[in-house]
Amino acid sequence: MKRGITVLLSLSVLLTLAYFTASKWAIRHETISFHDPARDNRLVAVDIAVRWDKEMQADAGMITLPVTIINHGNTVKHTEYSFLANVFAARGYLVISPQHDLPTDPPMVTKVGEIYVGRLPQIQRGVANIHFAISEMKKIQPNADYNRVTMVGHSMGGDITMYFAKQYPDEIKKVVTLDNLRVPFLTEGKFKILSFRSHDTEFKPDPGVVPDEDECEKAGITVVNTGFQHNDMRDTGPDAAKTSIQSMLDKFLEDTDSSSLKPVPTKVPDLLTSSPGPVPLASNPTPANRPVAN
Repeated sequence: MKRGITVLLSLSVLLTLAYFTASKWAIRHETISFHDPARDNRLVAVDIAVRWDKEMQADAGMITLPVTIINHGNTVKHTEYSFLANVFAARGYLVISPQHDLPTDPPMVTKVGEIYVGRLPQIQRGVANIHFAISEMKKIQPNADYNRVTMVGHSMGGDITMYFAKQYPDEIKKVVTLDNLRVPFLTEGKFKILSFRSHDTEFKPDPGVVPDEDECEKAGITVVNTGFQHNDMRDTGPDAAKTSIQSMLDKFLEDTDSSSLKPVPTKVPDLLTSSPGPVPLASNPTPANRPVAN
């Protein structure tokens, strides 16, 4: 019986991987550079991901595309989350991934005791980038719902995501974070939240960031405690981590039309634990010359 369950779980992982591998060939990726005149023509590059057929239908005025914004981690490129973008694009979303920091930006100075450990200026810059990117994308693809977007982010990008949701809750449809560490969750229950948490000895959330189980239940928050490392949650991470997250995320999106705010049941046995099942969850150490997301 145990062997049968192991084989079934292995097949589930393989089918999920095959689905997203096949889907990505029908997805168009493009990088567009915008310049914000209100901020000294600041460069805001965005990576776009959209299904070819859905884009053609939107261009013809047949449909309105739902919109997802993906926010990258600190020092990580906006193009390094294609494994997430492809999940949303495969489901018909227009995915917009802005580049929040530039090589010419001053280094982030973290200050313990200040709000969000001194990172508020960078977070607010990210919010400004999002609003500017949306305003520019309206000119390129007007047949999309920019009024209420699904906001996604990893690490620092997850903090930008949560901060944006706090400041502009009426502009949010859903929230997905991957190991945000500084900005506390929004617990008013205005929209569903899915959050993947790492099992990492170095990257730990600040006290009060992640609500307890009872509060999550009331607010419609699904917390998935994984066996992955913080830096596994991007394109450079191991396939086991990315495939499992894709599977959880896809299941979460199936619940879009539900009016209930109960957390979404996204637990998959043996795939997201520190004691892996049939798929080895080998960590993917960051090379010495590779910037670390935090």
